[in-house]
Formats: sequence, C-alpha cells, structure tokens
Amino acid sequence: MRKFIETLKNIYKIEDLRSRILTTLGLILIYRLGSYIVLPGIDPMQLDNLQAQTAGGIMDILNMFTGGAFANASIFALGIMPYISASIVIQLLGIAIPYFQRLQREGESGRKKINQITRYLTVIITLLQAPSYLTNLFFQLPESAFVLQGTFFWVSSVLILVSGTMFIMWLGERITDKGIGNGISLIIMIGIIARLPFSLASEFFMKIEVAGGGLIMFIIEIVVMLLVIVATILLVQGTRRIPVQYAKRIVGNKQYGGVRQYIPLKVNAAGVMPIIFAQAIMMVPIMFFSKFDATSGLAAAFNYGGFWYNFTFAILIILFTYFYTAITINPTQMAEDMKKNGGFIPGVKPGRKTVEFLDTIMSRITLPGSIFLAIVAILPAFAIMGGVGNQFAQFFGGTSLLIMVGVVLDTLQQIESHLLMRHYDGLMKSGRIKGRTAGAAAI
Repeated sequence: MRKFIETLKNIYKIEDLRSRILTTLGLILIYRLGSYIVLPGIDPMQLDNLQAQTAGGIMDILNMFTGGAFANASIFALGIMPYISASIVIQLLGIAIPYFQRLQREGESGRKKINQITRYLTVIITLLQAPSYLTNLFFQLPESAFVLQGTFFWVSSVLILVSGTMFIMWLGERITDKGIGNGISLIIMIGIIARLPFSLASEFFMKIEVAGGGLIMFIIEIVVMLLVIVATILLVQGTRRIPVQYAKRIVGNKQYGGVRQYIPLKVNAAGVMPIIFAQAIMMVPIMFFSKFDATSGLAAAFNYGGFWYNFTFAILIILFTYFYTAITINPTQMAEDMKKNGGFIPGVKPGRKTVEFLDTIMSRITLPGSIFLAIVAILPAFAIMGGVGNQFAQFFGGTSLLIMVGVVLDTLQQIESHLLMRHYDGLMKSGRIKGRTAGAAAI
C-alpha cells in the first residue's frame, strides 16, 4: 500500500504526466456525459423497449461497445465502431492495393494520408448505419416516443449520429496526442468498464436470492473471473519476443548456442483482431436465424449461447488468427531487414533458409496462441451455462476482457515510462509492464 501511495505522489510531481492524466479524465468524462444525451425528438422516458432489446445476445455486445449509448438512443449511439470498421477495411486494402502499400512505406506523410482516408470512410460507414439505427428505433419504440417525425427528424438525426461518431473519434485523437494511452482504445474500454458496477450489483442480488446459490456461489464466480483475468494477462503478454534457442527447439534443431538472443516473433501477434473479424461474420447467422421461431432447431443452435454458434466462432477465430498473422508478419521482409542490419540467426544461413526458419516458427507458435484466444473468446458462453447472468458473463472472457486487459497494460506501460524517464521507480517492484503489439494496441 505504501508503494502505491508513493507512486501516486511521484505521478503528481511530474507536471507533464499529471497534466496528461487530468486531460484524459476530462475528455473521457465528456464522452460519458454525451452517452446519456438522447437524440432530439425522442422522449427519454419511453426507451424501455429499446433497453430490453439490448438485454442479451448480439445487441447486448453492440450496446456494450458504445458504453450504453445504443440503448439510450444517444447522440453517441453508433459509438466509435464505424471508425474501427473503417480502420480494418484500410488495413485489408493495404494488403491488396499497391496505392495503400505505397502510403504505408512513406512514413509520416503516408500515415497522415491514410488517417484522412480512414476519416472519410468513417463518415460513409456512419451514413449507412445511421438510417438502420433509426429504423430499429421506429420498430422498438412506441409512436408516442417520437416527439418529432418526418423528413426533418430523419435528416437531423442522421447528421447528429454522424457528428457524434466523428466527435468521439476527435476525442480519441486528442487523448492520444494530449493525454495518456491510446485514445480510441481507452474510449472502448471505458464503455465496457462503465457496465461493470451495474452487472456486478445485478449478479450479487441475483445470487443472494434463495434459488441463486447464495453468497458462496457469488464469491466463487469472482474467484473464477480473477483467474480468467490472470490467464488473459498472460495471453496479452504473450506478445513478448521469443528467444532464439527456444525457437530452434520448436523446429527440431538441437544444436543451439548458449547466447540469449531474440527474434521478433510473438505468440499472440494478432491481438484481438481475429475476434473482431469473427464476431462481425457471426452477426449474419444470428440476425438471419433470429427471424425463425425461437423454438426451432436452427434458431436454438445459432443463438448467442448455442453450441454451434460458439463452435463456429472458435474455428473462425483460429483461422483469422493465422490470416491476420500472415498479413502482418512478413518473414521475407524480416529476413531482408536482418541482413541489411548485419544481423543473423546463429546456425541458420541468411536468405531463403532464414525465411523458412522464421515461417516455420511462426506457423507453429501461432496454433497454441490461436487456440488460447478462441477459448478466452467463448468463455462467456460457458459462464452463462454455469448460471452466471448474461451481462456479468461478458467479463469472464471474450473481446471485452481482452480489450480491457490490453488497454490497461498499455496505459500503465506509458505511465511507467514517464516515471522511469524521470528516474522514479516504476509501477512494479520487479520487471517491466509489457503492453501489446503496435497493431493490437490500436484497437
């Protein structure tokens, strides 16, 4: 406890770090307040049906990533997800289109152009999503909930939703520039964490009921959740570099030296991107089969907690982990960079042999990482099967937990860097906090 208090004092002493933290908290507060501002023309007292729609299933996930703004019919209802979708599209275009590949190699000027294109694409995606969201409102809310109707309401609401998403994006960029941590990631994490107190209280009251299992069951759930968090931290920290001697054991070469050298390969190089890709695809069968009778076999099999949904979800995550790793890590480029800088892997010839060596290692270490990622992603379904409430189960794994752990580690790593740079002790008594990869940190 004394170490923690001393660290807080050291943080306060550093004026730049103190200013960055206060700026971050202020901008986050603006975002949270905006998530409760209802769209003009909608009665905020008649949102019960919309909130009931987001009480479970895929809508609950969408509501979680917007920090509850989706269920509040807020001006921030679409959240930051259109920007995330645009960023993913731009990343994929960087693989197939030479123009984007050239921009990626142009350094700072290319990055600025890519950011500008991403913003334009975000506006287009939001313009497509806003009418769909408004249509859902007309189906879910009673007619009396709409104080305004007609063309004026549609046009003004679409413009407000687009402006809300762009404002959130601007807040994220200001946090990154003037605050601490990655702004976009922090905004997503805050939206997820905002639900934790309510979910925890709801689970507590549900368990202390006669048929809920009692306080002991609630404590067991908390312990299990903490164990899952520790395992997730290990998964996120699996982005650390791999020693060459361990890599040689993986490929079967027993003749390695005792010198401890590293190669830039990571167990979990893809971060949470495979889960995001897989979840986007799995929304299609959920929305399609939701049209069937809830008692039918297809609807039951592909509901959010069904076996076939989670089995397909896990397989897609494994496949996308290999796919995303393949497009983000280029063994040929790595081998060329090593050769240009005078580096080499002891016992492996430069050139084609080095490429084959790196490719073999990457293929083999990606499998356990992808399986672990898939297991963490489907843990909420097992939690629900074990009697955990739908909302609280989201904190037992899945995208939400991976994002929270990753963002917290990245932010603490930045704070620790500021402390160490001013010759203060870090946040940990021993060792250093390790964040995620650069690619994963953007989400």
